[in-house]
Amino acid sequence: MEIARSAAAVGCSKEHQRIYADWFAIADPGACSRNLRRSHHQRPQIEGLGGDGRRFADSPVAASPAVPADGDGRVTGADATKFFAMSGLSRADLKQVWAIADSKRQGYLGFGEFAAAMQLVSLAQAGNEITQDSLKREDLSSFDPPVMKGLDELLARSMAIVNVVRPQENGTPQVQAPSTNSWFSSKSAKKIQTPLTAVTSVIDGLKRLYIEKLKPLEVAYRFNDFASPLLTNSDFDAKPMVMLLGQYSTGKTTFIKHLLKSNFPGAHIGPEPTTDRFVVVMSGSDERTVPGNTIAVQADMPFNGLTTFGGAFLSKFECSQMPHPLLDHITFVDTPGVLSGEKQRTQRSYDFTGVTSWFAAKCDVILLLFDPHKLDISDEFKRVISSLRGNEDKIRVVLNKADQVDTQQLMRVYGALMWSLGKVLNTPEVMRVYIGSFNDKPVNESAVGPIGKELFEKEQEDLLADLKDIPKKACDRRVNEFVKRARAAKIHAYIIGQLKKEMPAMMGKAKAQQRLIDNLQDEFAKVQREYHLPAGDFPDLEHFKQVLAGYSIDKFEKMKPKMVQAVDDMLAHDIPDLLKNFSNPYQ
Repeated sequence: MEIARSAAAVGCSKEHQRIYADWFAIADPGACSRNLRRSHHQRPQIEGLGGDGRRFADSPVAASPAVPADGDGRVTGADATKFFAMSGLSRADLKQVWAIADSKRQGYLGFGEFAAAMQLVSLAQAGNEITQDSLKREDLSSFDPPVMKGLDELLARSMAIVNVVRPQENGTPQVQAPSTNSWFSSKSAKKIQTPLTAVTSVIDGLKRLYIEKLKPLEVAYRFNDFASPLLTNSDFDAKPMVMLLGQYSTGKTTFIKHLLKSNFPGAHIGPEPTTDRFVVVMSGSDERTVPGNTIAVQADMPFNGLTTFGGAFLSKFECSQMPHPLLDHITFVDTPGVLSGEKQRTQRSYDFTGVTSWFAAKCDVILLLFDPHKLDISDEFKRVISSLRGNEDKIRVVLNKADQVDTQQLMRVYGALMWSLGKVLNTPEVMRVYIGSFNDKPVNESAVGPIGKELFEKEQEDLLADLKDIPKKACDRRVNEFVKRARAAKIHAYIIGQLKKEMPAMMGKAKAQQRLIDNLQDEFAKVQREYHLPAGDFPDLEHFKQVLAGYSIDKFEKMKPKMVQAVDDMLAHDIPDLLKNFSNPYQ
């Protein structure tokens, strides 16, 4: 399955890559001067192909010569407007070039996107119309690099400076660009305010805003204990995730195998409940499985929060890594089959619903898989679906193995599925259901007939198109989840502040706390009326009660209006300004 095409994948020759590497150093301000301090034997690393966290050395264009960079390898919109102006193209053409090159809407171009942009400029200069399919042209490699007026002089000037300074480079200490990793250090967060100049992407901006404005509020009112663990650097940089949920033998593991067109380490497929653990399928340099305890403590992985579910869960959690182009852009989460019938009475050794809810908050898409012969929604499955509250926009329903029934039966199965979902999903909207048989076997045409086969093919194309859009929407999804978290943290602070205010100063604190917990619904209503908040944004009442019972309300911080005002300002001004600064520079 093709998700994104890098510069190398669309026919960018090594010779052109070398040319674009020199151009990239010019377009990336400060790149030349900083690279003078690097050894010419050292191969600098830049973030490749859309800022997905891979280093340039691991990207498909790694065979090209070393690419100069200023530490982050990013050409922002402001930089691009100056450099792209040398092409002589109209503003409308350059707007389209940027929109296609920055398809993930991150607000900058890495080397891969920059090379793709140069190829698009070549096409436009040759009189071709620029469209989303332009990078798929088979004759793309036959086009020469674009004509950039005045670029030769800039290149000659930069080379002259390099030749003058290079003899001293071995004695000059290297200067590193600011690392966003340090923003998550408590000491540095208190002492150093990250300058705006260090922010070169939407994600970097969100990291800065989280550390400076949202995290202090979360820490003060223990939001991480009630809702979600504190965010780390890896949470922002993680690839988009797709989680598959369903009863056993509905084809979850087979579905992932079908998309990858190959097996993955640790995959077990069978009619019995074969997947007995949560398996994260992600990109890696070689094929291997990593135990849950190991993967949960790795700082560069977004799974640190899973340690709160204890060793019983981590023993049922593992990471499957393998090199695959699809996994460079998407991570899959395979889950154990949801239990039904008598099996539900056997309690799992960990909080299955809680783990599912944790992954649901992190994932970009949640696929609910059903089998025509397993349409009943068990009590555990109902609890799991209920735990997805607040993530309904991520849910996609897949009626898998649909070629096991004929057309008439399929019609009845579809109706029964919609009826069952209507009882569980408390929403008036009808869920989109994809119908098909998502495996490597040909469709059973004898059962569904030619019309059914055509239907399955169209449904599969629609689902794959939906999945292809995930990387492009990943940055927008990060912003959406960040705003959702900020609003939840603000409401949490209001609730804790209200409870703290109701506590007596001296005597009877234990009785007062118990009274507040028993009448928590009334306290929620007071907060809602006082601050004019929507009822749907409040946390789950029973869960909040359960966690609150383990704390002494009197120990919480009093309401701090300045902290809440900082979050309000962030939502009202900082985030809109951030999105505006890193939108298409030709808008």
